[in-house]
Amino acid sequence: MTIARLALDVPLYRLFDYLVEDSPRLQVGLRVKAPFGNREKIGVIVELAKKSELPPEQLKTAALLDDDLPPLTPDFFRLCEFASQYYQAPLGEVILQALPPGLKKTHPAQRRARKPKAGKPVKTAAPLPELNAEQEAAVQAVKSRQDYAPFLLYGVTGSGKTEVYLRLIAATLAKGKQTLLLAPEINLTPQLETRLMARFPNAPIVMLHSDLGEAARERAWRAAFQGEARIVVGTRLSVFTPLPDLGLIIVDEEHDASYKQQDGMRYSARDLAVFRARLAKLPIVLGSATPSLESWAHAGHGRYTLLTLQERAVSGAKLPAIRILDTRRVKLSDGLSPQLIEALRLRLAAKEQSLVFLNRRGYAPVLACPACGWISRCPRCAANRVVHLADQRLRCHHCGLETPIPRACPTCGNQDILPFGRGTQRLESMLTGVFPTARILRVDRDSAKSRTQWEALLAKIQAGAADILVGTQMLAKGHDFPRLTLVGVVGADAALFAADWRAPERLFAQLMQVSGRAGRADLPGEVILQSEYPEHPLYRAITTHDYPGYAETLLNERRQAGFPPYAYQAILRAEAAHMETALAFLHQAANLPCVEDYPDITLYDPIPMRLFRLMNQERAQLLLESPSRPQLQDFLPVWRETLATLPRKNKLRWHIEVDPLEF
Repeated sequence: MTIARLALDVPLYRLFDYLVEDSPRLQVGLRVKAPFGNREKIGVIVELAKKSELPPEQLKTAALLDDDLPPLTPDFFRLCEFASQYYQAPLGEVILQALPPGLKKTHPAQRRARKPKAGKPVKTAAPLPELNAEQEAAVQAVKSRQDYAPFLLYGVTGSGKTEVYLRLIAATLAKGKQTLLLAPEINLTPQLETRLMARFPNAPIVMLHSDLGEAARERAWRAAFQGEARIVVGTRLSVFTPLPDLGLIIVDEEHDASYKQQDGMRYSARDLAVFRARLAKLPIVLGSATPSLESWAHAGHGRYTLLTLQERAVSGAKLPAIRILDTRRVKLSDGLSPQLIEALRLRLAAKEQSLVFLNRRGYAPVLACPACGWISRCPRCAANRVVHLADQRLRCHHCGLETPIPRACPTCGNQDILPFGRGTQRLESMLTGVFPTARILRVDRDSAKSRTQWEALLAKIQAGAADILVGTQMLAKGHDFPRLTLVGVVGADAALFAADWRAPERLFAQLMQVSGRAGRADLPGEVILQSEYPEHPLYRAITTHDYPGYAETLLNERRQAGFPPYAYQAILRAEAAHMETALAFLHQAANLPCVEDYPDITLYDPIPMRLFRLMNQERAQLLLESPSRPQLQDFLPVWRETLATLPRKNKLRWHIEVDPLEF
């Protein structure tokens, strides 16, 4: 018997020693079935040891799994170890989280062998689109590097960033290497998959995302790990997928907040992708029309090489004209100005498509009683239940609680309860009344709950079966609709004065992205943005498509305030049945003796979170900040180990998040 040190999916910062029967197959990286308490768990061998701190009689026996999966690679372990150390997460949780669900089951289902998808064979390959000078320069710059080289590909919307990706993937395939292409959201993967299969009909391609069934996800992961798949397209968890011949990493829409995991191990897939590229000594391309300020600052300081695409790729296509409409001087009809309604009418007459953008789904944000003041608050969260008129439900978008819409006020019995504000459903209803013959299509999380529904909606849009699209941020990025010439933006002002200091960056990115859906082909595009603050600097920058100028403004503000990327942050969050319990724990944490040993670490006062109650749990947080990332990283494990020794009352739970995006 040999002593094997195992990583297990448990919230403990340690490995576990087991006995494993000697075998020619026995090596680091294999999975085993191990007894743990009164259950069995899947573990991964991290080390083969000569002796254990435990006496031999206390060691339990684990059994190698009898399957054909090769051992996990050293590069995979190095990536997981870095993620564990940087994000303060148990190594076992990191390693096992990175595996598909089917490989973590002690009794896995029968697998059916299937080959990765390849494109449909074509008799004659379609001619490649001609690259413009900027695209060609970007492709050559990346192709010239064989070692670690991070590139920030900043290209205006419609500038042909995807074509640059395709040329780089072709060059990578020609070298016999694999490509990992990350997308921020599942709804962007169908379009990428279609283009990849058309361009590379003989290259095995797999998709990795949470919408896949368990068996399909395991097949795709195995194909990637065993080198059968040459192109791997996936969402954030795919950054951990072990690839034996990896030659290129691409992170599309690198600014997107969806790359940050918000539960479990709270990691940034974009940042881990950069670390993985450095580890494997290969180029990485981060693409966006509105790069994150962190990436823009890295490019400004020479850490990333900036590649710029300033012109639209389609010959004759221009960036849309953006008009800020002062809604203080016009009378709105259900939130829409006469000018926007007239612009929609003109597009209908011209048989062109329009998009009305409102980043709020449902019919109305709240149901209220004007007689007694009752509103549709969620009993479990510090939020309101949203009116979903189509299915007659009040729904909390945070915890998912649903109840029927009441016929009368639950407090006073008044039957004249009213929806206040507007969401995409209400906008759809209003537009149907104004344009009864128009084909209006609503695209949000309610109408596209699955990938199948999303692909059906996309097919309708591409086929010209919709005249007016009403949508949320699902339609704001990455999509190419040649006949869409008008974008109307409703309700953007709310984000101008949000408490989150990242809100201006996010709003600017969102508006630039959604504006970029207009005029991507030979038809000119127009954007009408309704606002009560038309002179706001953010809107002035939007009208001139001036991302670099506005980015520098925001970076100067952050430099003066000492915010990231000029400081490094972490947050300790606690949740309990009562707010007093959570705050008391955070006050204890702020006054631990070890804090005094790190003078460069600033701990701010504990405060309730903005969404201070979620699913009947009260939530509070404590912000840490330092001008030195190494100092913060030295402090966090010491502090975390001390926190683990504090007594916890009333089932209090806590976690540390490094580089937080939400406050």
